[in-house]
Amino acid sequence: MTTAMRWLAVIVLTASLAACERGAGTEAAGSAPALQVIVSEVERRDVPLSIEMVGTTLGTQDVPIRARIEGFLESIDFQEGTFVSKGDLLYTIDDQPLQAKLVEAQSRLASAQTTHAKSESDLARIRPLAEMKAVSEQDLDGAVSQEAAARAGVRASEAAVELAEIELSYSRLYAPIDGLIGLTKAKPGEFVGRDPNPVVLNTLSDIDPIRVRFSISEREYLIMARTYLATKGDADRGSRQTGEGQKDLTLILADDSEHPHKGNVVAASQSISEDTGTYTLEASFPNPDRFLLPGQFARIRALYETLEDAVVIPRKAVSELQGLFRVYVVAENGQVVIREITLGPQTGNDVVVEAGLDSGESVIVEGLQKVRPGMMVQPVSAATSGAGQE
Repeated sequence: MTTAMRWLAVIVLTASLAACERGAGTEAAGSAPALQVIVSEVERRDVPLSIEMVGTTLGTQDVPIRARIEGFLESIDFQEGTFVSKGDLLYTIDDQPLQAKLVEAQSRLASAQTTHAKSESDLARIRPLAEMKAVSEQDLDGAVSQEAAARAGVRASEAAVELAEIELSYSRLYAPIDGLIGLTKAKPGEFVGRDPNPVVLNTLSDIDPIRVRFSISEREYLIMARTYLATKGDADRGSRQTGEGQKDLTLILADDSEHPHKGNVVAASQSISEDTGTYTLEASFPNPDRFLLPGQFARIRALYETLEDAVVIPRKAVSELQGLFRVYVVAENGQVVIREITLGPQTGNDVVVEAGLDSGESVIVEGLQKVRPGMMVQPVSAATSGAGQE
């Protein structure tokens, strides 16, 4: 009897300890803190939609400086990489052969003029004699022909002199426009003007305004055409073709900074390329401080539509599964709810939601891998925490 009571006491004690452990475990589980997650509030705002195109800058005019005659380069009369004015002397080419050619042409002109003077004098003597029948008509015709031939010889010699003078002027190369001149491709003493020697000696660029040449896909062309042409009317279409449209393009440089001046399309190709399927355009941007140079990488941003009062969330809040997009929404009681959504256009780090969310709701932007539907979480606003910002 004593042994049975002893075993009964052991069993009761063991059950009591197990119950205490279960109670303690339940109490510990109930007091565990909820998982903190970073949330962003769904907002409504006007969203500007744009397309970005990659391009390269070039001068409004990029004029090659060519050697139009052959010869040895005598001097470079400018500082490379500086701005020059129209009419400034740039290069001097040895002109001694051209001077000799001019003297030869002038000598031939003098001889032709002498011959013409003699033929005129002969004709002046023969004409009255022919009227008196003192000489034959054949003699008169010969004198007339000689005078005409001599006169034509003078004109040919004058043209030869003019040509020699023009060629001589090519020995001095002047700036055809105001602009920025680059590095010379020939130095004094080099023979220029004939391949394989340098023919194009330099390039002079007018960089205010500066142009950006870029290509767009056929889809982007349709967007821009509808935005900038179809909705503007024929008058505005004509103004854009002449470069007088509204300045509504943004130029983004290689360091992601924006050029402070807006631009507009001023030129375009006549067709879409069959080889690349792209359409080439040129946009013009003011460059008063001459900060932009030809050959720079650039991006063009064109605004084509503004979505009014659109629902917007951070793009990082969206996850995709088998082609379906979803977000985790934190309800007012702190419970996680999964929600399928329909996405619209992306703008920067945000994305437009066409269906499935409304303003005021909170979506999780960080900690997506740790949450499950039905979990209780503690939401922390991304705006106040400083987390989740890109």
